[in-house]
Amino acid sequence: MSNGSKDSVEAPVDADFPTAPPERGVFANRTLNLRSIQAVGYDMDYTLIHYQVEAWEEAAFRYAQANLIAMGLPVDSFRFDPEAFTIGLTFDLEAGNLLKATRFGYVVRASHGTRMLPFEEQRRQYTETIVELSEPRFKFMNTLFELSRASLWCQLVDAHDRSPIRGVSGYADLYRVVHQALADTHLDGALKGEILADPDRFIDPDPDVVQTLIDQRSSGKNLLLITNSDWAYTQRMMAHTVDPYCPPGSSWRDLFDIVIVSANKPRFFQGNNPIYKVVDEERSLLAPHRGLLEPGSVYFGGNALIVEESIGLSGGQPLYVGDHLFGDVLVTKDVLRWRTALIARELEAEIKAAISFSDRQRELEALMSDKVALDRRQAHLRLAVQHGANGTGRGSSMRRELDQASNRALALDDRIAPLAAEASTLGNPNWGPLMRAGNDKSLFARQVERYADVYTSRVSNLRYETPFGYLRAARGSLPHDGASAG
Repeated sequence: MSNGSKDSVEAPVDADFPTAPPERGVFANRTLNLRSIQAVGYDMDYTLIHYQVEAWEEAAFRYAQANLIAMGLPVDSFRFDPEAFTIGLTFDLEAGNLLKATRFGYVVRASHGTRMLPFEEQRRQYTETIVELSEPRFKFMNTLFELSRASLWCQLVDAHDRSPIRGVSGYADLYRVVHQALADTHLDGALKGEILADPDRFIDPDPDVVQTLIDQRSSGKNLLLITNSDWAYTQRMMAHTVDPYCPPGSSWRDLFDIVIVSANKPRFFQGNNPIYKVVDEERSLLAPHRGLLEPGSVYFGGNALIVEESIGLSGGQPLYVGDHLFGDVLVTKDVLRWRTALIARELEAEIKAAISFSDRQRELEALMSDKVALDRRQAHLRLAVQHGANGTGRGSSMRRELDQASNRALALDDRIAPLAAEASTLGNPNWGPLMRAGNDKSLFARQVERYADVYTSRVSNLRYETPFGYLRAARGSLPHDGASAG
């Protein structure tokens, strides 16, 4: 008998193992062999712990609004609309505009304050402007913490346009004022106090995170928690969110070899900041620390070089997992060459929306293919008419055929327009999909592509891939690929 029966040949390789739903996939920009990863570092906020975005950002908005009122700014009537903004947009501090740009920096949508700009006005302002994030004029919205900032700033732009605010020199000054109000909100402790008083109103728990971390530890990986949050907040939030799903007799502390709070990222990955040990966890008392980090301990501040030395890497690179494209991912990749994973919960809704639109998307693509062929036909007919005018004698018949082609093009446009409009609102009614800008990739997608080795919607998605998975990057598409497809 043959060694391979019919059944064994045809059975799917992963028939007995869980497969991630499409929206819970882990997507690779660069191939990542998880088996070679010896250490995994995690951010906490919006990474290990996901928040109810509307509740968190509304609270941040409210406290920052109170700070602005105390500064004398006319913000009493401002309201937070969680649907008005999305991450991946860019503040234009010079023009008072919020922008969505393609990967090349071309603006495809814009609002001035809260007013969406008509296409002609947008084109007039940005025909000769490329969004370069290295320029001080532009500030990028790369985390969900930016939603309250965008809401306050855009409404302040409106207020300043109606009646110039005393002491404010321009839209960049408004951004500075909002930044200060939000910074004070996070520093004074009132916002975190409200969250700690009623955490269930703010958190969106994921029970599968614990088993994901247990699997990684059991496979021999060192696990690190590296967060900018302070120890008191970290301890209480992790205990409330993670402990209920830990094995009996254990807690979130048993999941991590090293815990670092108040890390001051991104400087944590760039500098040589001193590190302190939390010697009294009840009272958050600190003492200077020298030497290697001790497993099971909690540290304050420090830097990534100390971490690398303490975990004793021997050939494999650490993987850092976070939600902040620049603070967690960019510097980790650029400075240390750690491998990187970006958490973007918005992907789940966006992928689900794309799946529900898939039939209409195929219809749209078929119509666009017809339009491309018809556009090419019209171009050749116009050239034929031109030749006819120059004496070749076929001008009249070509003009009639051109008129017919033009009428077909108009009819085709009428069928394409509603489908294209629907596609452009997937994800957000004002700004559209997170990763796309029209037919192109968005500027956010370009940053993800450049700095995140892999990206996914939540930490627990890594469980589907196991700690031994080999995540292969998809073959990148090029404009000329279609030439060999048929």
